[in-house]
Amino acid sequence: MQTVQSAENYITPFQQQRLLSLDVMRGLIMILLAAESCLVYSSLNDLYPTGFSNYMVQQFFHHPWHGLLFWDLVQPAFMTMAGAALYISFYFKQKKGITWKQNFKHILVRSVKLFICGTALHCVYAGKTVWELWNVLTQLSVTTVIAYLIIKRSAAYQITVAVLLLLLTEFLYRFVLMPGYDEPFVEHKNFGAWFDTLLMGKINTDGWVAINFIPTAAHTICGVLVGKLLIAPIEEYKKLKILFVAAAITLMVGYGLNILNITPIIKRISTSSFVVVSAGWVILMMAFLYWLTDIKDFKKYAWIFVVVGTNAIFIYLFFETVGLQWLNNTVAIFVNGFTDLFAAPDKLQAVINALVTLCLEWGLCYWLFLKKIFFKL
Repeated sequence: MQTVQSAENYITPFQQQRLLSLDVMRGLIMILLAAESCLVYSSLNDLYPTGFSNYMVQQFFHHPWHGLLFWDLVQPAFMTMAGAALYISFYFKQKKGITWKQNFKHILVRSVKLFICGTALHCVYAGKTVWELWNVLTQLSVTTVIAYLIIKRSAAYQITVAVLLLLLTEFLYRFVLMPGYDEPFVEHKNFGAWFDTLLMGKINTDGWVAINFIPTAAHTICGVLVGKLLIAPIEEYKKLKILFVAAAITLMVGYGLNILNITPIIKRISTSSFVVVSAGWVILMMAFLYWLTDIKDFKKYAWIFVVVGTNAIFIYLFFETVGLQWLNNTVAIFVNGFTDLFAAPDKLQAVINALVTLCLEWGLCYWLFLKKIFFKL
């Protein structure tokens, strides 16, 4: 109880130049990503292959192509939170006398580090040196620079740039038609796949494309707008109203484009309808957490997420490397040895192992938080 209390108490000074809701949401997203890396969802999918339970588990996998599942919102949430944090950080740096130009050097260095980490992760996945640019960190390294270039502009200007990026995406997919890659919204037959053959000499077997950094930059710009709003000196419930109106508009536009067969919702190539509709859902999530934690001051359990959210990049790199390469299998040795005593079925053992691994990774973040160790790029 004493350590739990110390974690709760430590949140207070953290709030001075931070939004608690942002750290909570970042932590929630990272826990969900860690759970995927620990094989929680795949093991639950094996345990519940049919029925309503399987339907719920399927929400934690990407939609195969045309459609939207909960898991498709995780990357947009990651990008949006990065944009919000970017603006809030810049705002307080300005208060300290740090200029846009001085901070731009830091942004460029950080983006290079993100790019290196993203490309290095693909090498870890492949077990050899490869040149692949589909990782979220690689995408973020570019979208961060785009968002920062217009961070001092008005909201109208930033919204215009985001819309232009989506229109550029529409143009590229609809009008740059190359032989064999002339079907805009067909997997492996679209502009994004063709561009990957130029950029990397290959296409992604699951349909992901590197050019996603153009449309998903709108997510990071959206985050900048949300961050600017949430720390603006206006009444809190007015902020909520603006967020709900923005969410309603983007959801109607995104689903409308899909329903009217103008642009399908496809996460893997980040179609404009997907970007807009996912932005709407993410804004709603951020609005709810802002209301719950920053307005209603309900933070009793916030520390569970904050301890992960404040070391987001570290834990992401950890579970994508050490976790996947070593920890998952090592934990299984001991967990399976224990569950074998009770003759637990293999599929149940896999679920238990995944959950224990997830708890250990969360525990690592908790220990770092208590020790005030925070890794930054």
